[in-house]
Amino acid sequence: MTTSAEMPSTSAPKSLPARVLGVLFAPRETFQDVAAHPRWFGMLVLLVVFVSAATFIFLSTEVGRQATLDQQVSVMESFGMEITDEVYDRMERQAAMSAYFGAGSQLAVLPIMYLVMSGILFAIFTAGTGGQASFKQLFAVVTHSGAITIVQQLFTLPLNYARGSMSSPTNLGALLPMLPEGSFLANLLGTVDLFIIWWLVVLAIGLAVLYRRKTQPIAITLFVIYGVIALVIAGVRSWMGGS
Repeated sequence: MTTSAEMPSTSAPKSLPARVLGVLFAPRETFQDVAAHPRWFGMLVLLVVFVSAATFIFLSTEVGRQATLDQQVSVMESFGMEITDEVYDRMERQAAMSAYFGAGSQLAVLPIMYLVMSGILFAIFTAGTGGQASFKQLFAVVTHSGAITIVQQLFTLPLNYARGSMSSPTNLGALLPMLPEGSFLANLLGTVDLFIIWWLVVLAIGLAVLYRRKTQPIAITLFVIYGVIALVIAGVRSWMGGS
């Protein structure tokens, strides 16, 4: 099924704040505006700056640095590495720079992540199935779906500070702490995050608007891909924990 990239609009394009709020509360109407006026730069800058600043602020605190250190130790031990006092001391010194490394990595990684994601979706929906949307339109839709990330940061960072942890407080594993730690089910639910589910729904709406298709099949496809990735990650974590 082919679609038309022409989405004429007689209304003036929405402002950036209106688009951010629109993605959260009126995604279909907002993505119609984004498709008709595919402006992505302001949204991308907002996302990168906001996430980088939030990461820097959290990792600048003693709680954030200790949470980072604990996470690094946990990962290294899962690979069977022995954490000696000397290694731990060196990691502590490096943790003092974690705010700069964390913020810098977000500045570098987020734009690349959105570009790669847009490239994959463009190959599937435009090149693969004959859709007529341009890459600029698709990239604008993908970046605007990232408005969910802003809410996620505002919600999770205070909780992570209170918990002293880097792990997401909104994954299903955190909501079911009675599960045996390291079990396959606990690892699987630990990869299923409520904000990612929300983001996938919003992204599916954006793609449906852009390509003039039904939202449900697109959402199912995205959730199947997410489920496969979650199964693989859970399997690897369970294998590493049992080895």
